[in-house]
Amino acid sequence: MAFFQDPPRLGNQYQDDRVLRSYLAHTLPEDARERVEAELADLGELAGGELYALQLEDRLAEPSLRQWDAWGHRVDEIELTRVWQRAQVLAAERGIVATAYEGKLGGLSRVHQFALVYLFDPASDTFTCPLAMTDGAARTLLDHGAQPLVERAVSRLTSRDPARMWTSGQWMTERTGGSDVGLSETVARPIEGGVAHGMPHAHRLYGTKWFTSAATSEMALTLARPEGAEAGGRGLTLFYLEMKDGEGRSNGIAVNRLKDKLGTRKLPTAELDLDGSIAVPVAGLGRGIRNITPMLNVTRTWNAVSAASVMRRGLALARDYAKRRVQFGAPLADKPLHADTLAGLAAECEGAFLLAFRLAELLGRVEQKEATERDEHLLRLLTPVAKLTTGKQAVAVVSEVLECFGGAGYVEDTGVPRLLRDAQVLPIWEGTTNVLSLDLLRALSRGAELGALLADMEDRRAEMSDAGMIALLDRAKSTVEKAGRWVAAQAQDPHAVEGSARRFALTVGRSLELALLAHHGDRCSRSGDPVSAHAARRFASHGFDLLADETLDRDAVSALALG
Repeated sequence: MAFFQDPPRLGNQYQDDRVLRSYLAHTLPEDARERVEAELADLGELAGGELYALQLEDRLAEPSLRQWDAWGHRVDEIELTRVWQRAQVLAAERGIVATAYEGKLGGLSRVHQFALVYLFDPASDTFTCPLAMTDGAARTLLDHGAQPLVERAVSRLTSRDPARMWTSGQWMTERTGGSDVGLSETVARPIEGGVAHGMPHAHRLYGTKWFTSAATSEMALTLARPEGAEAGGRGLTLFYLEMKDGEGRSNGIAVNRLKDKLGTRKLPTAELDLDGSIAVPVAGLGRGIRNITPMLNVTRTWNAVSAASVMRRGLALARDYAKRRVQFGAPLADKPLHADTLAGLAAECEGAFLLAFRLAELLGRVEQKEATERDEHLLRLLTPVAKLTTGKQAVAVVSEVLECFGGAGYVEDTGVPRLLRDAQVLPIWEGTTNVLSLDLLRALSRGAELGALLADMEDRRAEMSDAGMIALLDRAKSTVEKAGRWVAAQAQDPHAVEGSARRFALTVGRSLELALLAHHGDRCSRSGDPVSAHAARRFASHGFDLLADETLDRDAVSALALG
């Protein structure tokens, strides 16, 4: 009888996740954990069951754009995939955004929310992208106290009613560039009388947005330059706009095309023309780039959690496959080399998870006004660090996951290659690794000192009792101290600091992951679970100090870079 390989399967993605469950057991008060556990288990069953089956069944579907109707009218209708249609309803009903704003767990409400996100993300075909921007938009409107806009939009952005909930776009990227948004060519012209569609201080926007994800959202936040404003980033203003007017007609927005991307292909990313689109400033005129900071804090946290979740999905599939795939007389799971490979991936996954959720903890405390001054410094410091570190890990880990399947990992209809294509967006969206490395340097120059991170590590050390885990935390702490001394020593040579910014940022990120792993390993060991301590030791063996004692000089770097 011919042989047919049994495919990998997923179980309940909450019940099967030792790391998530152990983290919540040590982070949430027992009564809070008991309240949310049934909710998480139910979503975990959906993620590993119904939604996973639908993803495989709907694998080839992609969004499609119909620009014209049969009679020549411009309609710009985008049809979504079945997974997205289902995810849109579930996201509202399960409170994937709303949970953070209901605040039932106080400063831990973000931990509760991101546990939901972590389970939902890999099962939703990146529907978490518009949800991240929706969350960021709600936070931005609330933080800037834009009361008319809060009343108009926030209750919809945070609704649990699928028929009422809005999602939001985030339109920053233009043909002039992505990271240097100060080059924006979109112009804002004030409307005579200043009121349109019941909104005060209204402007009309004219320009092209080259890369706008979630083009089916009901609203968006975008940057534009009011006529006469100064050039560069200082002259930009953050605007709020809606896709349709009060009668359901397009708000001067034309969808030119959907982008043909490497990954996140279920996500309708569009190129838009704004031709007199009515919009209103979110926080007065000017300071637009600074005014998007609340949004970036939120969306970069989503990015870090999504990175951890796609790694976890890949690892779950690889683990199950290793039990089903027999080679040379035994399952792959029983082969020492394959087991060693999976152990290395698991250590990276656990480090990324703890770093992402550390950021979630800080975000929640700051939003709920429960933060110390140190927490505020840590949030500013760790937002770029967590995003860039986990993004790079995700691509490397998921690439290894594909290799765990051999040739099957390269075959599209197994569903495995999609994980790698979708993971590749994580180091790019919301700031590339290089851009965020420079952001870390700016944070340090503005008072968010590494001392806050070192003090946090010292507090964790004081709670620990396992000598081996304490030794690992001490190694992580001494590496961060060394990195701080290196930056201080290079302060007179900005070129040297910038040239090594990526290695500096990844050193801080991986050192923090090791410290978090050691701390979590100590806690779990005292509860009778030694696996997290194994993860800490394995992670340390992978290396975490990327700052070499000697670096190439400027001329050597230029020659090597440019050939």
